[in-house]
Amino acid sequence: MICLFFSANWCRPCRTFTPLLVQLYNTLQKRDEKLEIIFISLDHDKNEFEQYLQTMPWLAAPYDTELQKQLCDKYHVDRIPSFVPLCGDGISKQDDLIGFIEDYGAEAFPFTRKRRQELKAMDRAKRVEGRLEDLLGNRGLNYVISRHGGKFISLQTPISQLVGKTIGLYFGAYWSPPSRSFTAKLSKVYKEIMDKTEDHSLEVILVSTDRNLVEFKLNVADMPWLAIPYEDESQQELYRIFDVKTIPTLVLIGADGKPASENGRGLVCLYGAEAFPFTEERIEELEAAVKKEGEELASKVEDIKHEHVLKLELAKAYVCDFCKRQGRFWAFSCDACDYDLHPSCVHLISNV
Repeated sequence: MICLFFSANWCRPCRTFTPLLVQLYNTLQKRDEKLEIIFISLDHDKNEFEQYLQTMPWLAAPYDTELQKQLCDKYHVDRIPSFVPLCGDGISKQDDLIGFIEDYGAEAFPFTRKRRQELKAMDRAKRVEGRLEDLLGNRGLNYVISRHGGKFISLQTPISQLVGKTIGLYFGAYWSPPSRSFTAKLSKVYKEIMDKTEDHSLEVILVSTDRNLVEFKLNVADMPWLAIPYEDESQQELYRIFDVKTIPTLVLIGADGKPASENGRGLVCLYGAEAFPFTEERIEELEAAVKKEGEELASKVEDIKHEHVLKLELAKAYVCDFCKRQGRFWAFSCDACDYDLHPSCVHLISNV
């Protein structure tokens, strides 16, 4: 198979992608796969071309601006990097072959639509079939780790011991301020759940994107739960399998091993420990309770300290202007200005 690699030394995404392609190429060469790549340079001059070519183990077309233009026109290349397989069933540029290689590496070979369908089906099976060992231990490491006391000591917990529990896959990183903020929130909720469940039927597992081992150890030190080992490649696979694009993200897996919610962060922030075990039935119960609470409240109230009428509204989070404590769900709010009251504080104000 012949593939054309359109790239340039001045292009930052190209320089990021090239090492991944080198790794893929070397892996496939060791497997004796029949693959050759030809670099088509879009560099500004021959010196840049020759400097960039030194990072590549494959072939290159001679540096020729007219040849560049002809090949770009022929294969409709309007952005770089672009990777074009010269085969009938190859994934097209429009289908994002670059992203496919970034996701699957050498497993993407031979870069056909059929191969992508096969890999997507494998990911889907890991996500929905309810086998925790396949989801977390598919790279040979059959355990997760935890700290001990205030120090980072890699204590191993076999994945087999987690089967039958509700699992929260926590995608985060120490370098991310939103992640550290949510870690504090989740830690409080986790402790509440563990304190009220005798069988400790919940476990959270960190899926890290920390930039180095030092950051990873700092991250784990703030957490009372488990973590996938820093060197375990299944972390990248889990980001792909659950299509995680932002952090922090909490993916919840039910006791049956099947996905319960990909919005665990929202459920934790909204309902706290009351959401456990995060099943659809439990969330429906909480939503019904919130609705009933609203039906029992007045639609409008007046506050002698405020000039406008306050209307009952549903709010995810707010701070009460009377008691200064945070509230959630129902609030009496002013349409004209930023003023909110807990329903329980309305009665207190009337007696002040």
